[in-house]
Amino acid sequence: MTLPSWRETEVGDHKLGSMARAALWLIQEVGEGKIFTVARLREAFPDIAQIDRRMRDLRDHGWEIATSREDPTLLQQERRFVTRGKDVWVPGQAKGPNHKASITNAQRARVLQADGYLCRTCGIANGETYEDGVEQSALNIARRQVTLPDGSITHQLVTECKRCGRGSVDRSVDLREVLSRIDSLAPLERSVLSGWVKADQRTYSSLEVLWGMYRTLPEESRKAVADALDGTDD
Repeated sequence: MTLPSWRETEVGDHKLGSMARAALWLIQEVGEGKIFTVARLREAFPDIAQIDRRMRDLRDHGWEIATSREDPTLLQQERRFVTRGKDVWVPGQAKGPNHKASITNAQRARVLQADGYLCRTCGIANGETYEDGVEQSALNIARRQVTLPDGSITHQLVTECKRCGRGSVDRSVDLREVLSRIDSLAPLERSVLSGWVKADQRTYSSLEVLWGMYRTLPEESRKAVADALDGTDD
């Protein structure tokens, strides 16, 4: 069967959505197993502002697109088209799990309370002004794709501010990786992490605070710090 071109917006009386066109672009311009960049994707679809997100939606239909999280050989802006899934350009094939159903007021209230009424990505509260002073935050309830320990994929609700929600960063979570990293921790590291989790807050040592201050210093001041440290070694 001849595939429609990814440049087309409709085939016969059937419209091709941006997700279907992104799938066709992967097949026709990238190829399975090959690497592409986010910039290249955006150049191909300059009029579609959310093309990154539409491509991520393909994962709900069996498409495997790896980021540097899944494939450490990739750079942050690189993706690997691992394998294709359903023919989402065919009518009826793009139907997936109904994880986009409306969120009820009760669900919203429960998630906000569980997340401490804070954006879980940047930590800002509703109505607070961002550090750049440009705007005030507004909290939403977002759906986060989570790969469970058994390999199945689900969507869970999480609090996120509008600014973080507009970002292009892929925030899907592989819980298997998180749990695997916990298993590899030394006992002391595990104890420290457990304390952070129970408090839902990370505490910083004096060295970490100093390092954060040092990183913000101009070059001349960084040199003064380096000289002071060299002097303590004498």
